[in-house]
Amino acid sequence: MSTWQIIYRGFDPGDEGRREALCTLGNGYFATRGAAPESRADGVHYPGTYIAGCYNRLTSAVAGREVEHESLVNAPNWLLLTFRVGDGPWFDPARVELLDHEQEMDLDRGILVRRLRFRDGRGRTTRVVQRRVVHMAEPHLAGLETTLVAEDWSGPLTIRCGIDGTVTNSGVERYRELDGRHLADVRTAEIGPDVVVLHARTSQSRIRIAEAQRVRVLVDGEVPDATPVLVRRDGVIAHDITADVDRNAEVRVDKIVSLHTSRDFASTEPVAEAIEQVRDAADFDDLLRSHCLAWARLHTAFHFGLSTSEPAQQAVRLHLCHLLQTVSPHTADLDVGIPARGLHGEAYRGHVFWDELFVLPSLTLHLPQLTRALLRYRYRRLPRARKAARDNGFAGAMFPWQSGSNGREESQLVHLNPLSGRWLVDHTHLQRHIGIAIAHNTWHYHQATGDDEFHQDHGAEMILEITRFFASLADHDHSRDRYVIRGVVGPDEYHTAYPGSNRPGIDNNAYTNVMTAWLCRTAVQVLRELPAGRRGELVDALDIRHHEIDRWKRIAQRMFVPFHGDGIISQFEGYEQLAELDWAAYRRRYGDIQRLDRILEAEGDDPNRYQASKQADVLMLFHLLSAEELAELFTGLGYPMPSIPDNIDYYLERTSHGSTLSAVVHAWVLARSRRHRALEFFDEVLASDLHDTQHGTTSEGIHLAAMAGSIDLLQRCFAGIEVRGGVLRLNPLWPAELGPLELSIRFRGQPLTIRVTGRTATVRTAAGHTREPVTCACGSRTIQLGPGETARFSLEPGAAGTTTC
Repeated sequence: MSTWQIIYRGFDPGDEGRREALCTLGNGYFATRGAAPESRADGVHYPGTYIAGCYNRLTSAVAGREVEHESLVNAPNWLLLTFRVGDGPWFDPARVELLDHEQEMDLDRGILVRRLRFRDGRGRTTRVVQRRVVHMAEPHLAGLETTLVAEDWSGPLTIRCGIDGTVTNSGVERYRELDGRHLADVRTAEIGPDVVVLHARTSQSRIRIAEAQRVRVLVDGEVPDATPVLVRRDGVIAHDITADVDRNAEVRVDKIVSLHTSRDFASTEPVAEAIEQVRDAADFDDLLRSHCLAWARLHTAFHFGLSTSEPAQQAVRLHLCHLLQTVSPHTADLDVGIPARGLHGEAYRGHVFWDELFVLPSLTLHLPQLTRALLRYRYRRLPRARKAARDNGFAGAMFPWQSGSNGREESQLVHLNPLSGRWLVDHTHLQRHIGIAIAHNTWHYHQATGDDEFHQDHGAEMILEITRFFASLADHDHSRDRYVIRGVVGPDEYHTAYPGSNRPGIDNNAYTNVMTAWLCRTAVQVLRELPAGRRGELVDALDIRHHEIDRWKRIAQRMFVPFHGDGIISQFEGYEQLAELDWAAYRRRYGDIQRLDRILEAEGDDPNRYQASKQADVLMLFHLLSAEELAELFTGLGYPMPSIPDNIDYYLERTSHGSTLSAVVHAWVLARSRRHRALEFFDEVLASDLHDTQHGTTSEGIHLAAMAGSIDLLQRCFAGIEVRGGVLRLNPLWPAELGPLELSIRFRGQPLTIRVTGRTATVRTAAGHTREPVTCACGSRTIQLGPGETARFSLEPGAAGTTTC
């Protein structure tokens, strides 16, 4: 097995869900789980196809109340392909003797290969090889090639190829009390002897989805004398093709599918588009070639030359593959956000959270046009965020913690604890820091790209409106002469109220407060740096008055930050008064305590009572902001700079790591002080989905932010690549255990190649580009590089510094 392959040998029903998620193929427009083509949702398999941005709302009765919920829709299953020998049963791996079974995920080219041999009840042996693609160059196309060999028998073989429109959203067990029937008005038609089409619409959003299939069968390279028989029932349409085969005959079935929706651009009508495209599509081999070329271009943009251990290389390549299958160049033409679980499953119902905070930095340094498109998803929903702020008595724009189609708050009102079986009131929508994440992404996109057009037309407006919201969220506490923010939930998520209180939320979450100070400082800087004409337009359009800007400045100087002990930042006001948890006792009793909140609730207890966090909260400050930025912020607030190592140690002992993001943040904040521990957390990030370290969650969809976070740990944390103030700053502290790194990035339109080892970095600009020189800084040295130039920076003791050629 190479580091560009994931291979699963044998058939393991208990592990099939994880394998299906990790073998998902996608192209940014849609993705299909790696389920076997003959399978249906049966508790072992779960075929799922998800179209970016295709949401639908339903109302369900849950825990005695009517709840409206929006979900990413499981689209009709285009994979359907099975076969039978003679009048025997349709193929089912559970009803034959499997002699060999192997799945291979090609991470380099985005191809899924399945190989199997089986013996049926009559002793007949058949060999099957299937290759599958979701086309990276043609976003509406997918293909499945199936080759069958009759090893020791002859007789009639019937192939059934079709499309199944009876699918529902039922892939997450704890959601199964919710209505999952999103497809309505399912219709089918036979267009010709080799083409069928199925179309449906979503019941509430009324998105029309059309899938057309073209099938061609060859027996030993020849077209058989076989007339396809139409099979049409209950939302399923298929063709049965029967051919007589001889011993050792090779039967090849090429199935090409085209998928279109009424959301598409440059489209007249999805059914017509799907039929026309599938008729005109090339054969499987030619499609495979153009598909591989598209993947090769992506790998050029995301070049990561790693020389670390093979398992680590494999995991990083798996993560990169799934990132690019969820967010590809096709995403630039779509109005979509980043679903937390990718296009790989139905966990979180396909909603968009703050995961872009961990995803966009990786994209910005390689394919910045994708970051721009994803920020446009937020900008288009700015009017909805303004309405949400007004409806709740605030100014500016209040973005939702969970977003879907139009930017309405989609967070659940109740959630199920599977350990206790109880439905619980959910207050996680109070995670107001989602707006800070959007503003942070917007600001740093501008810093990294110099995209003044986006910044002036969209980005600055978002930052200013988000700042307005947080300024209105903050109240002046006269007794402290400080600004405070009450009634929120921090990134931790365990603490949604004070013990025994009926009021949801906690007060003065340190992360929210400090980042609000950062936001207010940044908004003032945005206004100061905008061209005078555009600044005047925005100030007039948004009716920003001098007193409002003065308030932002005061908040940036007088925001309250809670502390306790000897310089420990309190996660929120009163955190230190909570009880200490007996962590050792819970680990002895339960082993895995990642979801400590569920354990405590099932015991009749409450996580709000304890100094216990699900994931990094205070430590997010050290992840997002450099030590220099933090020192400037705390000094401006009139607080001494807290000890970063002391705060890390304090919260490390009080975190259950119930989120895969926790390992990303902890690896980051430990990288400069405790490298060995940081690498342990990095290994946890690499293993999180590959080995399903959360015990069953990967089958519901991969954790995209953790996957992108592993890439970001390599390039921005360990390699020390940072963009600030229009300068590419390098502070390498590359672990020797990982071997040298070479990667390609784009900085302000200029392609760069960077090689990092230890405390040394070499930067090479591409020849032939006419852009302005690139400004690079490392330590106390700053240098400008023109096209085709190279600089070597070293922070090793006694190093000469920089050389250029």
